[in-house]
Amino acid sequence: MHLMNFKELSGQELNDLVDEGIETKQDPEKYFKAFEQKSLALIFQKTSTRTRVSFEVAMTQLGGHALFIDWQTTNFTMADIGDEVQYLSRNVDGIMARLLHNTDLQKIMKASQVPVVNGCDDMYHPSQCIADLITMKEKRGKLKGTKLVYIGIHNNVCNSLIEGCTKTGVKLTTVSPIFNEASRDEALLDEAKKTGLWTSTLDAKMAVADADFVYTDTWIDMEFFTDPKFAAEKEKRLKQMTPYQINAGLLKGSSAFIMHDMPIHRGYEISAEAIDSPKSVIYEQAENRLYSAKAILLKLLK
Repeated sequence: MHLMNFKELSGQELNDLVDEGIETKQDPEKYFKAFEQKSLALIFQKTSTRTRVSFEVAMTQLGGHALFIDWQTTNFTMADIGDEVQYLSRNVDGIMARLLHNTDLQKIMKASQVPVVNGCDDMYHPSQCIADLITMKEKRGKLKGTKLVYIGIHNNVCNSLIEGCTKTGVKLTTVSPIFNEASRDEALLDEAKKTGLWTSTLDAKMAVADADFVYTDTWIDMEFFTDPKFAAEKEKRLKQMTPYQINAGLLKGSSAFIMHDMPIHRGYEISAEAIDSPKSVIYEQAENRLYSAKAILLKLLK
């Protein structure tokens, strides 16, 4: 079994993943030898902090070994992806791949002889979403009926939130003035619409009014933020998205917890005041990436 997104998981299976993540957090010693003598390859085509740390530490704490593979310093840059994965998957028990393009992830999954986890691509970010769901359940004690508002670019994170929330009973409102076309998955959106749990609007103030959680993401991927080739698009996005910044003005009168999947561009998608607010759960949310990784690996590799 691979994990590209949540399409192959039922709502119950996704809830079980969340619960297992919470259990690994509450009782870590129970899992110390779960992956004794097992190895996980971590392929990084895209920069990372939380994905690398969470999966590497997860394998260590589960009794296994994580092997970091930098795409740029291996033969992945020049050889056929399928050939390299055919070799790699004969040496490890699983692969986690953080890639720029979902098309490359599909090639890896097709060639691999072991389970593959999507550590993020341009269409989905499932491990982040599971950490988000863990965070919300910890704070409210339940997922069903929880109200989450996502304000930002409609991107990979947004897709996984739409899928993850609607499958676990979370009421999600998205406020996305810009749609990243590379992330478009009409089948995913159509399924979400059928649940009645996902709505979209451009009225951020109205959306936030009765929210339990307000969530944002970077408007510009870190690798493009200082890239001169992306300067025009950056300027366009900043102009269009600035009115949607998470700040004290937007949150006035709201008791919602504040979320961000990180990395953060302070002063852009979110103000410093909001990041450091007593209602911010951003760093707890980031910590929960570790327990998300553990839950995913326990499902796929055991």
